[in-house]
Amino acid sequence: MAPFTLAGITGLLIISYALWVNDERKQNILFALGGFALLAYSVHIGDQIFITLQAIFIISALAEFWKKS
Repeated sequence: MAPFTLAGITGLLIISYALWVNDERKQNILFALGGFALLAYSVHIGDQIFITLQAIFIISALAEFWKKS
């Protein structure tokens, strides 16, 4: 399996797992980590819409994390 495909799958799994985490701080960290993995995949495939979506998703997750800190 190609490394970027693996990164995309990993990101999807991390974000899916984060939906079940009750601690909001941990959830936001997991969202950001999964988002970075999916961002790497989206850059690799060159999808501008997906890249923009992931950038906004990561910024939102990190902003929420810092707001809760």
